[in-house]
Amino acid sequence: MSSLLMLNSEPCQRHQLPDGELFYYPQWVSDPPSLFEHLQQTIPWRQDWISLYGKRHPLPRLTAWYGDPGAAYTYSGIAMAPQPWTPTLARLKAALESVAGVPFNSVLLNYYRHGRDSMGWHSDDEPELGPNPVIASLSLGGSRRFVLRHKSKPQLAKLDLTLASGSLLIMAAATQHHWQHRVPKTTKPVAPRINLTFRCIHRQSPENFTD
Repeated sequence: MSSLLMLNSEPCQRHQLPDGELFYYPQWVSDPPSLFEHLQQTIPWRQDWISLYGKRHPLPRLTAWYGDPGAAYTYSGIAMAPQPWTPTLARLKAALESVAGVPFNSVLLNYYRHGRDSMGWHSDDEPELGPNPVIASLSLGGSRRFVLRHKSKPQLAKLDLTLASGSLLIMAAATQHHWQHRVPKTTKPVAPRINLTFRCIHRQSPENFTD
């Protein structure tokens, strides 16, 4: 993937939310299909299980966790030790740090195989992520809806985005403290999707949950 080119000079779309801020780059990666295929074939995807009301259920997506040594990750009873950065992920991290203006030390990869795979409502607001964490979300493959809702002001309209292949969404300011987001299921035919969310963990035994 040495020819991978990041279009980080492309003008972004800014979404100024009440109590939050988003920056969306519709086509940040120049060759999304090649990067998608590379990650799909080389990442050791894992199927995890979660316990709900005393019953075990498969997580509705496949995952992988990469990061600096010691950047462990645990959510819903699932412990994930970081795998070492691959050359491709390390290049993406460096490029994203340049765009976002903050350091990242870990990335969660989610593989949505079909429309039944999803991510429920949540915020990336754990203390381990520090005050006003910046989350950089890179999408590859099939387009999926990405919905945000305010935690304490239900009267505010939801923000409903469609994250295209090769797009970059940066969630900044106090977004994680005041807004939740999800990737809902869909009955429409959709192509497989890979999402990478880069963040910085400030403590080495985090309890995190993100898209």
